[in-house]
Amino acid sequence: MNVLRLSDLITQGRVAGKRVFIRADLNVPQDDAGRITEDTRIRASVPCIRMALDAGAAVMVTSHLGRPTEGAFKPEDTLAPVAARLSELLGAPVPLVSDWVDGVTVAPGHVVLLENCRLNKGEKKNDEALSRKMAALCDIFVHDAFGTAHRAEASTYGIAQYAPIACAGPLLAAEIDAVTKALAHPKRPLVAIVAGSKVSTKLTILQSLAGKVDGLIVGGGIANTFMLAMGLPIGKSLAEPGLLGEAKAVIEAMKARGAAVPIPTDVVVATEFKADAKATVKAVADVGPDDMILDIGPQTAAVLAAQLAMAGTIVWNGPVGVFEFDAFAHGTEAIARAIAASPAFSIAGGGDTLAAIAKYGIEKDIDYISTGGGAFLEVLEGKTLPAFEILSRRAAQS
Repeated sequence: MNVLRLSDLITQGRVAGKRVFIRADLNVPQDDAGRITEDTRIRASVPCIRMALDAGAAVMVTSHLGRPTEGAFKPEDTLAPVAARLSELLGAPVPLVSDWVDGVTVAPGHVVLLENCRLNKGEKKNDEALSRKMAALCDIFVHDAFGTAHRAEASTYGIAQYAPIACAGPLLAAEIDAVTKALAHPKRPLVAIVAGSKVSTKLTILQSLAGKVDGLIVGGGIANTFMLAMGLPIGKSLAEPGLLGEAKAVIEAMKARGAAVPIPTDVVVATEFKADAKATVKAVADVGPDDMILDIGPQTAAVLAAQLAMAGTIVWNGPVGVFEFDAFAHGTEAIARAIAASPAFSIAGGGDTLAAIAKYGIEKDIDYISTGGGAFLEVLEGKTLPAFEILSRRAAQS
């Protein structure tokens, strides 16, 4: 995918003295007192800001925070705590500017934070008038918020349409490169792990991947539905009987390409859904009517680990069991450690997946960890994200 990158502009000497508008993702969790409880997104946004500052730009940064009502400011909507944290990380003051749409004053080598962009009327509907006003504030627009890349809003899409120059920041560029490497030009075999509670929430992803991957590992409630489709007993396990036809179609689509959806041969069951429930390993044929499948069994985990060891590319979305309960976490841990040990290029995304990666301390062993959430899932569905589309179009025009 051809997009202009901020790094390209800096190399070409086109940034010094310019007004640079960065759309970052600074949507961080806060406690009731407004204190930031986890600042990963802020820290991840710093390199882009530093790049622009070091190149001599006059820098404006904005982000959404929470879900405010457009045009109705409330104290909990403010980016003030973010401005304070950015000041600490950058080692320089980061003033917070309100009511900024009609004009911003900032000198080269300095940065300001523009108040919560979702307070502006017309932001979510990608209002043209608002987009043009934002674009008029800058010489260069930089999209560096992959978590919003699947939304066509004024501060993510409209401004990119009308700004003199529109480019990708380092975070967004890294996502584009990782996704392209994993899905568009993968080293094979390409193995995808798609897990979660419901087939319905990831059906389009499963259908899309069935036409691309060499192995499709399903887990969680999704695996239960696939097992049911194969005529296997699942007891009281979470499943969607109404989607057995769709599950069978995915299996058949894979089979037609000489690929497979490996079905568990053993599972870990309990009769209650709680952390201290008794965990029992059973062959899938022995699952009883009162059993709930809460994890894959050790035999299945070993088979899948061997498959992952032979992969060329691995895409991972979702834990394969109820990993929050230690008795039912062994399958997810086995998969996580197999991915970490595999020589394959690995890309992982989704909130529960990131939690599993953190739990097992394998962050440095995953080649790319996507923080995009919904954007990552839409990429897996085969969709072209609005941010990618507009930046690619602008690059073709330049």
